[in-house]
Amino acid sequence: QVQLVESGGGLVQAGDSLRISCAASGRPFSNYAMGWFLQAPGREREFVAAISRSSGNTCYADSVKGRFTISRDNPRNTLYLQMNSLKPEDTAVYYCAARGDSYFAVPDSQYDYWGVGTQVTVSS
Repeated sequence: QVQLVESGGGLVQAGDSLRISCAASGRPFSNYAMGWFLQAPGREREFVAAISRSSGNTCYADSVKGRFTISRDNPRNTLYLQMNSLKPEDTAVYYCAARGDSYFAVPDSQYDYWGVGTQVTVSS
């Protein structure tokens, strides 16, 4: 089992940048493909980005391509999401998730472990 704790969320203005993190503990972090998801009020949880175990492959939702970058530091057991050119519609709770497989997946049902989320609010 792996435990996940997100941090780094906050209130920013449109156009700003923010980096959120996800610290993992428990089983070796490098055993898991990782993903970021968001959930806005009144909406279903949505895929944002994912990364394979070795960082060799990444995938992004169309809405964040070119603005967000997912990365991981396996020795530090940490997942990151660098968010640039933030928009009000990026406002949501952001969750990291771990999948016990070498390759990532898009559906949230394919992930085994979840953090509790960090709130990102972008004002216009």
